[in-house]
Amino acid sequence: MRTIDLRGRELSAAAMLAAVPRAAQARAEALDTAARIVDDVHRRGEESLREQAERFDGVSGHDIRVPAEHLADALDSVDPRVRAALETAIERVRRGSAAQVPAVRATEIGPGARIVQRWQPVDRVGVYIPGGKAALASSVVMNVVPAQVAGVSRIALASPAQSAHGGRIDPTILAAAALLGVDEVYAMGGAGAIGALAWGVESLGLDPVDVVAGPGNNYVASAKRAVAGIVGTDSEAGATEILIVADANADPLLIAADLISQAEHDEQASAVLVTDSRQLAERVAGEVATLAARTRHSERVAVALGGPQSAVVLVDDRAMAVAFSNAYAPEHLELHLADAESAADSFTSAGAVFLGDQTPVSLGDYMAGSNHVLPTGGQARYAPGLGAYTFLRPQQVISYDREALALVREGVVALAEVEGLPAHGEAVEARFGDRG
Repeated sequence: MRTIDLRGRELSAAAMLAAVPRAAQARAEALDTAARIVDDVHRRGEESLREQAERFDGVSGHDIRVPAEHLADALDSVDPRVRAALETAIERVRRGSAAQVPAVRATEIGPGARIVQRWQPVDRVGVYIPGGKAALASSVVMNVVPAQVAGVSRIALASPAQSAHGGRIDPTILAAAALLGVDEVYAMGGAGAIGALAWGVESLGLDPVDVVAGPGNNYVASAKRAVAGIVGTDSEAGATEILIVADANADPLLIAADLISQAEHDEQASAVLVTDSRQLAERVAGEVATLAARTRHSERVAVALGGPQSAVVLVDDRAMAVAFSNAYAPEHLELHLADAESAADSFTSAGAVFLGDQTPVSLGDYMAGSNHVLPTGGQARYAPGLGAYTFLRPQQVISYDREALALVREGVVALAEVEGLPAHGEAVEARFGDRG
C-alpha cells in the first residue's frame, strides 16, 4: 500500500478531496462500457444477454428465466449450517429494516385543512446479486428483505449464470431466494442484467421494474447511472471500500485483517488506513504483508492493495482525520479509536460506521442486522445505503374544506397574479363565484 503523507499541510476542502485515493480511470472506462452494454440489451434483448453470458461468464444455451425446480433443488440441497445462517440474517435484517418505514403522519395546517404524509411502496423491484469473484448469497437477504418490509408486491432477482454450475445461478443464491419466496429469477449478470431489469425483455416474460437495486462491480454501478431516469436506482454500490481511522493504541493485526477482508472482494476494491501514528502505520504494513501472503485470494488482495485506490494516509491529528474521512465518504468506515462512541458524531459522511475493534465490516456484511448495500465512490456524502426507504415514495395527501380554502383564497390569488398565472387564482375563485 502506498503512503499519502498529509502532515504539516493546510488543505482546503477542494485540496482534501483531491488527496482522496480513487481509481478514476477505471471508473471512467466502466461508465462508457456499461452504457454501451445497456443500450445493446435495450435494442436486442435476449440475444444480447446470451452473447454477454457466453463472453463474460462462459455459458451458453442456459435457462435465463430460472425454472421453479432449480429453486426447489437449491433449497433442498443447501448446507444446513448455511441455511440456518441465512435464516438468522433474514430475521435480523427484517428487524433492522422495519425501523426504516415511517408511520403515516397527519398535520393539521388549520381548521379543516390537513396534509397527510404517507409512504407508498413501488409496485415492482429488480434486485441484482453479484456472482462473479464472490457469489453473494447474503446480498439476496440485504436486497429482498427491505423491499418486502416496504410492501413491494413483485420482486425480480438477477444473478450471473455460472459455468461451474452448468449455466445455473450459484445454488446458495438460489436457496436464499427460495427461502424468501422469490420465484421470478433470471440467470443474467453485469451491466446487461441492469439494462434488462430496467427495460424488460419480452421474450423472457421480464417486465420492466420501477426500481433497480443491489451491489456489484464498477460496471454494475455504472449501468445504474445509464438507466437512471428510466427507473429508480439505489446508490451506485460499486467496488467495495473500507476506510479505517485508528489511533496509536489500535491493534495493528485487527486493522490489517479488516483491510484484507475487503480487498479480497475485487482487484478494484479500496482499502485505506488513516492515522496520526507513524508507528501504527508501520506495524499495520507488516501485518498486512504477513496476512495477505497466506490468505486464499492473495493475488487479488495484492492487486487491490497495490492499486491507486488503496493507501495509508498520515495526518497530523484527529481533526485532519475527520476532514479526510468526510471528504472520502467511504462505503464502510471503521473507527479504531479509544473514544469511538463519542467520536462517531464527527464522522458524518459514510455508508455505514462501525465502532470499535469488535465491530468489523464483516459483521455488517452478514449478521449485524444493518444493510451491506452501501454507496461507493464518494456518494455517501449525499446518498444513503439501501433500506426499506429505497422502495418507498413519499406522498402528500392534501384535504381542505370550503372554510379552510376561504381563509387562503386571497393569498392564492395575490401570488397567482404576481407570478403572471391568473388562471391559478381563477380556479380558486370559481369555488366561490355565482354559477347562476
